[in-house]
Amino acid sequence: MDIAARLGLTSDAAPVCWGILATGKIAHSFVDDLRLVPSAELAACGSRSMATARAFAERHGVARAYGSYEELVHDPDVDVVYVATPHGRHVEDVTTCLDAGKSVLCEKPLTLDSASAAALIARARSEGLFLAEAMWMRANPLIRDIVGLARAGACGPILQVRADLGFVAQPDPASRLWDPALGASALLDLGIYPVTFAHLLLGEPVDVAATTARSDRDVDVSGAASLAYANGAIASLSWTQTAWSDARASIAGTDGRIEVPSRFHVPPSYTYIEGFEAKEHTARIVGQGYAHEVAEVMRCLRAGQTESDLLPLDETYSVIATLDRIRAAFDG
Repeated sequence: MDIAARLGLTSDAAPVCWGILATGKIAHSFVDDLRLVPSAELAACGSRSMATARAFAERHGVARAYGSYEELVHDPDVDVVYVATPHGRHVEDVTTCLDAGKSVLCEKPLTLDSASAAALIARARSEGLFLAEAMWMRANPLIRDIVGLARAGACGPILQVRADLGFVAQPDPASRLWDPALGASALLDLGIYPVTFAHLLLGEPVDVAATTARSDRDVDVSGAASLAYANGAIASLSWTQTAWSDARASIAGTDGRIEVPSRFHVPPSYTYIEGFEAKEHTARIVGQGYAHEVAEVMRCLRAGQTESDLLPLDETYSVIATLDRIRAAFDG
């Protein structure tokens, strides 16, 4: 099966031209995968430094480089902008794109809080412009299979979800992971994945308990949450940027369970266990996994959709609202 078929695209479809707003580490990873997607074209990139923009363009074969975000979003050839700036800039940068009439795929989390998310979503809807949060896990074929299997009742009623994600981030006062001015937060950067995983399976919790450890600059660097649901289910979630945790997940019910190995948000496989029988499932992922969200955005744009069924804005808002509740529980 060729790449187009694996991504659910037709190889002869009209090109979709992308603009890349910001040129940091995540932008490099995203563009490496974008180049694998048939008929995805790199029209332009923008940075706050022309030298940085030119270096990025030369490395990735981008047609045009701009020394400002404003110039990038006004490029007439750009169909959709990928926003790759730190969390704290997302509202400003997505608004700049929407002001220019551009469709937007914005890195997660869409915003720092649910009120800001609601405002951006309302703005995009009022303008009839495509907007999605780049929660690439949602578009991953294995995650989609896992969620579909669980929702279909393979485990019986889902009563327990566990998910963890962690790594060691080297201390750097100027890094987005440590600088409060850039929206630094292990919950927002890492915890969003376990919370999204639980949300995909159980929806919104009725009760939230949580705890955290903080840096000397009051950045939450490690945390855990217990989410309770109306049907009696419990989600036990953890995240950290200070330890190499196991980064696994599991789903359990009355009839079986699903185990997801490290790193659960971009898994190499999963195992379905029923009684004493276990069966491993795998799927071929394109690139690092970002290609699947790229393909989903392109499918939506070609179909004239302003929202994605895989990256739904109402669920983006709901997850961020749950993150708000977890942060409130930190202090409660």
